[in-house]
Amino acid sequence: MSAVPFKICGLTTPATVDASVAAGAAHLGFNLFPPSPRFIAPAAAAPLIARVPPCVGRVAVLVEPDDALVTAALAVGITILQLHGASAARVAELRARHAVPVWLAAGVKTRADIMAAEKAAGPADLLLLDAKAPNDAPLPGGNGLAFDWRLLAETRPQRRFGLAGGLTPDNVAAAIRGVAPALVDVASGVEEGAGVKSVEKIWAFAREVRAA
Repeated sequence: MSAVPFKICGLTTPATVDASVAAGAAHLGFNLFPPSPRFIAPAAAAPLIARVPPCVGRVAVLVEPDDALVTAALAVGITILQLHGASAARVAELRARHAVPVWLAAGVKTRADIMAAEKAAGPADLLLLDAKAPNDAPLPGGNGLAFDWRLLAETRPQRRFGLAGGLTPDNVAAAIRGVAPALVDVASGVEEGAGVKSVEKIWAFAREVRAA
């Protein structure tokens, strides 16, 4: 049985990009949302994206982006759009216009949130389930929080979905065994500080994914 694909999200340096690729990440995420501590502008992301082999997905993390930002992301080599706060119509529009995969990230706290997210995803290529951000949080994701994965035992999406939120080298194997997602996604769980990735933790995360 092959390992579950994983994504290292919020990369900002050549060393951590290279480590993520070497560790076997299927996707690398570049956060284009300015309030995030992992923010990187498209122009600054371009030389990092250029280091990534064609077989690895380059994902833009976007929060209610306008068309100009989407165009700028794709111009620097992004191959997948990950949208937060988008409607099914917006997912369909961008997917059709740019002919690239579009993921929809959605916050979860209750079973109702899972059902609403599945409906909102529309034609998205992947539904990425994350912990719902606290009301006072400036970020829709990447807060290092996990939702109760037991919710998925009774309310499992009838479509391809990924798991994000609160994953670390310590719990990702259990998450994979318990949830069986199509993808696991980590940001803060492989950091040594806000927005500062750890090469050692990236490798540790990869080892635990394979062990699962």
